[in-house]
Amino acid sequence: MITNTKGGAVEITNIETIPGKKITTHYGVVCGSTVRSKNAFKDIGASFKNMFGGELKNYTRLLEETRQEAISRMIQQATALGANAIVNVRFATSDVAAGAAEIYTYGTAVRVE
Repeated sequence: MITNTKGGAVEITNIETIPGKKITTHYGVVCGSTVRSKNAFKDIGASFKNMFGGELKNYTRLLEETRQEAISRMIQQATALGANAIVNVRFATSDVAAGAAEIYTYGTAVRVE
């Protein structure tokens, strides 16, 4: 469960229903996306890390922030429609340009009781 910008709770799940709750209204597909580029200075650090192995923490953090922003935008769209839940949530990624990638999230906005 995630709180939307209006202070209301929105449940999101990657399954088709929310156990114990009944879908009463279907609002259709909602989505959120964001495109982020890498930081050139962090890229230099990552290239050194690449030589010795290990987690690229700056990239991990960048992708986590990007996912959260895409989710937030999807929730805003669902809330504007009157939904209090989003089911069947999926993520997609794509390269938009050299050094820039998009994270796209989508799901079905519903009202549950």
